[in-house]
Amino acid sequence: MADALPLAGRFAVEISHSLAGPFAGAILADLGATVLKVEAAGKGDHARDWGPPFVDGDAALFHAVNRGKLSIAADLRDPATVAALRRIILDRADIVLQNLRLGAMEAAGLGAEGLLAEKPGLVICNIGAFGRTGPKSGAPGYDPLVQAACGLMSINGHPGAPPARVPVALNDLGTGVWAALGICTALLRRERDGRGGVVDVSLYETALAWMTVPLSDHMAGGPLPRRYGSGVSNIVPYQTFDAADGTLLIAAGNDLLFRRLCAVLDAAEVAADPRFATNGERATHRDALIPLLQARIAQRQVTQLSAALEAAGIPCGPVADIAQALEDPQLAALGIIGELPGRAMRTVGLPLSFDGQRPPLAGPAPRLGEHQHLLEPSPKDVP
Repeated sequence: MADALPLAGRFAVEISHSLAGPFAGAILADLGATVLKVEAAGKGDHARDWGPPFVDGDAALFHAVNRGKLSIAADLRDPATVAALRRIILDRADIVLQNLRLGAMEAAGLGAEGLLAEKPGLVICNIGAFGRTGPKSGAPGYDPLVQAACGLMSINGHPGAPPARVPVALNDLGTGVWAALGICTALLRRERDGRGGVVDVSLYETALAWMTVPLSDHMAGGPLPRRYGSGVSNIVPYQTFDAADGTLLIAAGNDLLFRRLCAVLDAAEVAADPRFATNGERATHRDALIPLLQARIAQRQVTQLSAALEAAGIPCGPVADIAQALEDPQLAALGIIGELPGRAMRTVGLPLSFDGQRPPLAGPAPRLGEHQHLLEPSPKDVP
């Protein structure tokens, strides 16, 4: 399938570290591009040490987001190394992907303006923290900082509890997706007119995109959202409830589903209460409604209640831990988990398929400097 992948034949130079840039590079690699990862001389990408767990000496996290790449170690302060890297870019690259601090590429002599002057068809993607302009453009960017800055932490957590961070780096990973999308879009434009150009993405802009609904609600005159735990501000009931033997997520997202939920719970009086007649009323009177539902749900077993809710067409499901999620037969049926070639570990593949086929994992993550020969003037065995 490799030759049939959308980016087969494309060459990307990834000068990045940590998570957002490498994840973007992993997407490009799984889509068929040859991705040359440029790491700092010495210890390389510091994500190699972001464990445990470790696999073959590097963190599992590093393997997961650097699969299928080549690796060279480079000191961007060394003119000879920069000249060799520049030669690779101008001779071979379709894409340059970087997430260094603002101005670092220009300081090294690899700025977008100079590269595009010599190679106008090059697609350059800059991944930043808070964007290329504005008072925070030079600020460092880490996912928790961005979650705090965009308002996300203020609405995440339980009532009365402190603001909470979403415990996955959703802004790093999301920015990697936006970077890959921007690159693919720029390549499509290049097919039309031969013009490359610069794609800019940032963790902060990604976070603002995740926050589209609460930001729009507030700009439309809505109140500042409260923290609702597993719930949301504008759909009720749409959250977890504690059953007798576990936790169940129930998503009664419209008036019909709410009435069906009440029927399953033998709560006709709740369904008839005018305070709960519409979703808007239920959201307004959430604090009265949720305890009434919780009292009934607490008397039921998860398996029995889930079956009854599913039979009534009400979306629901038990809250799985990571091990249980990996055992879900739906996950197995989709074939989204793959084993990295040459590495004793599994990871998640791309969440898309082409003509019913999911792109395979592009290959193992490289060892630091494994492809150092590519910096030679006449490299051999170039992919």
